[in-house]
Amino acid sequence: MTDALRVRGATIVGKNEPGAAQLNVTSDDTGQRVLSVSARNIPREYEVYYSITFSLQVGDQKLIQSETLVVTRSYTFDETQVLAKSGEEEILRRALADDLARRVVRRIEGLGAAPTSPSAPEPAAAGPAPPGA
Repeated sequence: MTDALRVRGATIVGKNEPGAAQLNVTSDDTGQRVLSVSARNIPREYEVYYSITFSLQVGDQKLIQSETLVVTRSYTFDETQVLAKSGEEEILRRALADDLARRVVRRIEGLGAAPTSPSAPEPAAAGPAPPGA
C-alpha cells in the first residue's frame, strides 16, 4: 500500500501529523477455497482471495467511511506439481495485494484530489471469514 501511494506522489508522514489524511486499514485478509474436486475427491481448482477494509479521514472529517474491497483469482491444481502450484499461489497472492493497493489509491483519487499525505496504515486485525465460506 505504501509503495502504491508513493508511486502516485503521496508523502508518508507520522501518524499524528496535523492536517494529514489518515488511511486506516482495519482488515487485511487472504485465503483460498476449493472450487472443484476430481472424481476421487482431490482438489482440482482453487480460488485465492484477498480482502481489505479501510477508511480515510482528515482530522475529524471522514472522507471514506469503512469500505471493503475483495479480489479473487482461480487456478488449477495438479498434485504431481505441488511445488510449482504452491509458487503459483504465492504469485497470485502478491498480484492480488498489488491490485487491491491500486484500487484503494484510485478510490482515494476519485474523491477529487490525489492523496498528498496519508499516514502509514495501522496493523491489520483478523478479518472476517472468506467470501462464500
